[in-house]
Amino acid sequence: MTKTLYLIFTLFLISAFGLTACGGSSTGSQSSSQDSGSQAQPAEEEVAEEEADPSGDPEVGKELFSGTCSACHGPEGKGIENLGKNMTTSEFITGKTDTELLAFVKVGRDPSDPLNTTGVAMPPKGGNPALDDEDLLNIIAFIRTLQK
Repeated sequence: MTKTLYLIFTLFLISAFGLTACGGSSTGSQSSSQDSGSQAQPAEEEVAEEEADPSGDPEVGKELFSGTCSACHGPEGKGIENLGKNMTTSEFITGKTDTELLAFVKVGRDPSDPLNTTGVAMPPKGGNPALDDEDLLNIIAFIRTLQK
């Protein structure tokens, strides 16, 4: 009796794995009238969503900017001489997507970087390691409102 149950259980597992490998789905089967091109469509939509630039809340970002970024970039983002660049007219900022700016802010810029024109380090996350990606995207959304 035990061997029979073991055999049935083993066959069940093999067939379950086989269905999964063949594209079985827990959400139901797709209609056979769909062609293979339309079956690939959801994956393409997922890629498009991942490629879309994330956005933040500028109101939340304003508060975070004030507490972190304004020390070098000033309360209005116009920069403080010999510390932070003017963000209101920055071609660097306007030339980057939110995703690219997020990556930049997360790493910062060392004084040895040839693109660092102030000679002052921009620390990762503006020196506030508590900021997460959502916080940084909110700050970026606020910075976009400063652009002239």
